Amino acid sequence: MLPGMPFNSSVSSSKNNRVFVFYHYLHPDDVVSAIHIDELCCGLAARGWQVTAFPANRGCRDESITYGPRDIHQGVHIHRVWRPRFRQSSTPGRLLNAVWMILSWSLLAFRPGAPEAIIVGTDPILSVTIAIAWKLLRPKTRVLHWCFDLYPEAAYADGVLSPSGPAARLLSGLLRHAYRACDAIIDIGYCMRERLAHYRSPAKVVTIVPWALEEPASVLPMASADRVNTFGNAELCLLYSGNFGRAHTFESFLALARELRDENALLAFSVRGNREEELRASVRAIKSGSTCQITFVPFAPPEGLLDRLASADVHLLSLASDWTGTVVPSKFFGALAAGRPILYSGSPDSSVARWITEYKLGWVLDETNRAEIARDLLAYVRDKERVETMRAHCHSTYQTLFSRRQSIERMHQLLLALVQPDNSE
Repeated sequence: MLPGMPFNSSVSSSKNNRVFVFYHYLHPDDVVSAIHIDELCCGLAARGWQVTAFPANRGCRDESITYGPRDIHQGVHIHRVWRPRFRQSSTPGRLLNAVWMILSWSLLAFRPGAPEAIIVGTDPILSVTIAIAWKLLRPKTRVLHWCFDLYPEAAYADGVLSPSGPAARLLSGLLRHAYRACDAIIDIGYCMRERLAHYRSPAKVVTIVPWALEEPASVLPMASADRVNTFGNAELCLLYSGNFGRAHTFESFLALARELRDENALLAFSVRGNREEELRASVRAIKSGSTCQITFVPFAPPEGLLDRLASADVHLLSLASDWTGTVVPSKFFGALAAGRPILYSGSPDSSVARWITEYKLGWVLDETNRAEIARDLLAYVRDKERVETMRAHCHSTYQTLFSRRQSIERMHQLLLALVQPDNSE
């Protein structure tokens, strides 16, 4: 089971309890994290919470898009914070946006009628620092921080900041105060929990994972048309679908392709991100015949996403070792929800590697086992009974441990345990 779960199901009344949610973007923005936060807000509202969210009034990918100051969406009251048109894609703009939103959210602690609890995410960076102001001004309000990613740890992994520099020392001290002001810190995996332990916060620590955006009720059957369009007549079809940025690696997958060079296998990359061109250049540099076939396919449109996920035998997923604990790739949950196993390249200490090993959800690739995994992948696709069993197992594990319903219910129970501690005994 995920650590720290489940909560006491006897704690069930959220009537008249108010919760504020602080996240940079929300409905109708379609950025992935905004969808997760929106679904969390709607799920809590459906469970009786009076939810008010405070996103920025600007779109994520296009700052020229603005939304109205007030809205109600599926029972959630949305009060948008006016924000200048700083470019989120630039470093100065990103920092200015962070300062603006953090100050705006902190000032809300002066407003009459404090909620019983607040939930703060990790966009913009350093959002958790609002916990300092809220705990000082509203000590009875419970502060929950949901860590989708860790900063400045991600900046260390990216080489943007030195972990021993003066900026790192300043940020570490500030964050230590912020984390200690929280009543609950919610990580999204074992490895993130281990990173957070560095701050020595007395807060309750809980794991609640983000879920797949699409949750089929049953295992997705093979999408025959999309499989032919993407993979042709390949026997073993491996798919990497999603963002491909600085946190991701591809070298181990190209090495696996060399192990499969004499087999009817195909690796398909449907990616976008700041390492996409580097990946394409590396594939172009490979001599013909030295690997199995490797191809690139366009991103699937939203209405075709499930067919794309269902076209592969195995989904590829990677995370550079230095990034372990700073993020947990969301593609993991999408693949399982579709009923497909995962081939993961990353640290064996990462949450994804541990979940794959613990729950038998696929393979963890490293420098020592490429030949063995290549043989087992071929044996897997040739054993139809094994394929059906594995797909059913992946889907069932997702529904039991990682689904939207499970995660929102865990958040609901955590809020109740903090707001009504006497009733949770």
